[in-house]
Amino acid sequence: MDTWLVVGLGNPGPEYAGNRHNVGAMAIEELAARDATGGSGGRASFKAHKARARVAEVRLRVPGPKVVLAVPSTYMNVSGGPVAGLLKYYDVPIERLIVLHDELDIEPGLVRLKQGGGEGGHNGLRSISQSVGSKDYLRVRLGIGRPPGRQDPADFVLKDFSKAERTDLLPFLLDDAADAVEALIEVGLLDAQQRFHAPR
Repeated sequence: MDTWLVVGLGNPGPEYAGNRHNVGAMAIEELAARDATGGSGGRASFKAHKARARVAEVRLRVPGPKVVLAVPSTYMNVSGGPVAGLLKYYDVPIERLIVLHDELDIEPGLVRLKQGGGEGGHNGLRSISQSVGSKDYLRVRLGIGRPPGRQDPADFVLKDFSKAERTDLLPFLLDDAADAVEALIEVGLLDAQQRFHAPR
């Protein structure tokens, strides 16, 4: 079966781990917990890859395609090099690349799916598009909303989720993000969009 590459964006290091900007990387951890092949208590373990990323090879369904979960070990704005390296290493075409990332222009807690299009000022996406030579990859866009008042969006995304958000929003957002990745792989973009874009 065809291999998929699923990449969660974020910045490396413990000081960034809880940032809103790292929600894509957080969602990869949720997917790792769904590894259907057993592993260590069901959770896939990550290993350092020469493409400058942490990777785990999983199956989200058995039978099902191999899914390479990856978090670049570089800073967000140079995510493209690791992604291009992993695509080449695993021989994955661009249409089977899924990128999970934070999205200011989507209401907090909502998940939206698309393929291609612009990067909306997101430096991680811009780096990937430049490095892989295409914008036609799948995106799982995780809504974090706009900053309150006049707070600079660049500062907002580099702040941790609030205590209330970590309790009332984040677990559901990460669960939906993982569900969205599974849906993209199993039923394709249009059916997945109908499911996740429908009013709840």
